[in-house]
Amino acid sequence: MCCLQIYFIGCVTSPPGPTAVSMSDKLYYWVFQSHPVWILKLQPDLAAGASGYRFSAPVLKEREYRLDGLFLPPPQRPDLPAVILEAQMAADPCFLRRLYAESGRWLQQERSINHWRVVVICPQRRLNFGGVQAVAEFVRERVHWIELQPAATNPAAPPLLRALALLVQPEEQVQTSSAALRRETAGTVQAAPLADVIAAVVIARFNGRSLEELCAMGGITLEEFSQSVAYQEIFGQGRQEGRQEGRKEGELELTLRQLRRRCSALSPELEARIRSLPLERLEALAEALLDFQGTADLTAWLAAAA
Repeated sequence: MCCLQIYFIGCVTSPPGPTAVSMSDKLYYWVFQSHPVWILKLQPDLAAGASGYRFSAPVLKEREYRLDGLFLPPPQRPDLPAVILEAQMAADPCFLRRLYAESGRWLQQERSINHWRVVVICPQRRLNFGGVQAVAEFVRERVHWIELQPAATNPAAPPLLRALALLVQPEEQVQTSSAALRRETAGTVQAAPLADVIAAVVIARFNGRSLEELCAMGGITLEEFSQSVAYQEIFGQGRQEGRQEGRKEGELELTLRQLRRRCSALSPELEARIRSLPLERLEALAEALLDFQGTADLTAWLAAAA
């Protein structure tokens, strides 16, 4: 893939780029990890009273293939199917064969599972997912499709599905659709979690835009946006990693400037070794170099730090 700069579909017919596809994995993981029961909203044909599903994203053995998501029913409900989740947001002519193979690997490992299905979330089934003939029975009997583009214009679709469909709506429609969803669910138990889903979708699709633009897209205030669970849990880590990378870059350039003064010109080999140091070692080197008398001291320090 699935499991998500990040740009999703800007118009109904344009597929998202590779980075957007990757970020969509993260988005779907967060949505369903937070509320596993929401898979039932997208599978209305399951038995009445179905509940208690647990969500995970297991790594399959042998080359560590990872499922985008897995919902296991409670042990006391063996009549309910396990649900494999795949979010495929772009055309891929190998997708159906890969889905078949990965589902088979999982089924081989989970010998206690007898009832199972696969749920594929995609913009539309007309995308090129590869020929069906080789896997026709699997696709016909096991795969349940959830298409976002038809849901975007279907007022009868569940609010959660329409919120996810913001991923594929034309950009100029996102703000209006977000506001309509918030009005529709205002005062209900769905309001807060759905607002967080909308925020998550907006962040994933329009990451790189200003906060003001993101707030306008989602129809939320700046305070609501910065305090949203989606902002902190989905993208907080990535932003923290970005800050760490920026801090390391600044420390690296300062250290290199100081070393060039004390050790004259640095050889390409020495500079490469310094650039490969983690932030903590760079900070230690910045302190130690104050006592260096020349290149020999630097070389000795790097050898000791290896």
